[in-house]
Amino acid sequence: MSPSDVLRVGGTGLRTRPMRAFLSALGIAIGIAAMVAVVGLSSSSQETLNRQLAALGTNLLTVTPGRTVSGTTATLPKESVAMISRITPVQKVAAVGTVLDAKAYRNDKIPAEQSGGLSVRAAKLNLLDTVTATMANGTWFNAATEQYPATVLGATAADRLGIGAAGRDVQVYLGGRWFTVIGILDRATLAPELDTSALVGWTAAENYLLFDSLPTIIYTRSDEAYVNDVQGVLAATANPASPGEVAVSKPSDALTAQAATSQAFTNLLLGLGAVALLVGGVGVANTMVISVLERRSEIGLRRSLGATRGQIRLQFLAESLLLSALGGVGGAFLGIVVTSIYATIRGWSTVVPAWSTYGGFAATLVIGAMAGLYPAIRASRLAPTEALSAN
Repeated sequence: MSPSDVLRVGGTGLRTRPMRAFLSALGIAIGIAAMVAVVGLSSSSQETLNRQLAALGTNLLTVTPGRTVSGTTATLPKESVAMISRITPVQKVAAVGTVLDAKAYRNDKIPAEQSGGLSVRAAKLNLLDTVTATMANGTWFNAATEQYPATVLGATAADRLGIGAAGRDVQVYLGGRWFTVIGILDRATLAPELDTSALVGWTAAENYLLFDSLPTIIYTRSDEAYVNDVQGVLAATANPASPGEVAVSKPSDALTAQAATSQAFTNLLLGLGAVALLVGGVGVANTMVISVLERRSEIGLRRSLGATRGQIRLQFLAESLLLSALGGVGGAFLGIVVTSIYATIRGWSTVVPAWSTYGGFAATLVIGAMAGLYPAIRASRLAPTEALSAN
């Protein structure tokens, strides 16, 4: 038979039993959709993460106080920022300092214990550029505003305080004094502590909030080629007297770890998708076995008219492959749609690797061939007289 004859004969069984064919193909489609969607969502998440790292950079290091020998929280010297800036590969240095006795409130009527977990931090002017943060609304401090009672709120802080936009008439109550909100930050991916902070200028914190001028987090940007070298000397440079009381970290490592965790979860979901695909293949095999039993008279008539065993095998094998192919195409399309919708909702870049689509379709053909092989062989072995006398 020609390829067109094989397709036409193989499709006869699907056309005569459309509901059964649809349900069998649906099992295959669910398995393929699950696998394509899992790979697509993982790839979309990874691509978004890679773009974040490319935009934010992997050369940001943070210096924070560690623990003393007695177990109390250590402090960083006032001179630590200046000392770190003298490290040759270091390109930018900024710092924030926590104002210990100040909390952030929407107004002066709120009980002191209901601070909402928000911190008041003094910020250096170059903080925004160093941590690659952006403004959602309003402006950052300048040489003038950092000296006056003005504040820039982190994204979470603004939400908790119920402030949607900055303005000259928008004020919050910090440390027993009113501060004008001049800006609101976008979420800071590499410096999440800023999200829950009300930031004030370093000079203003010293003048209005009795800030002790001690940095609690120092952010540094270094030459990419020397990040590890800088990381190795930061503790001793920040606090030469007690380098063991200094903690140095690389925020981008957290994003990398997140990607690794996501990949492990993806592998688990791929396994579940493979199981669903296998179950779909069993459904196809069951459909084909029943089809052989129901169509014995057809098989006997074709054999009586001269059809060979090979042609009978080819007919049922083609029917099984067509059934699986329909499920594969539908599943791949469904997986791409699910990936696109979810990625759009999460604000990710939509990425569906071609290999997942083609590989999934190829897997359906392999499963279809395996599922249809036994029923095809069984059909070809039916003797014409036995098949005709069955009905």
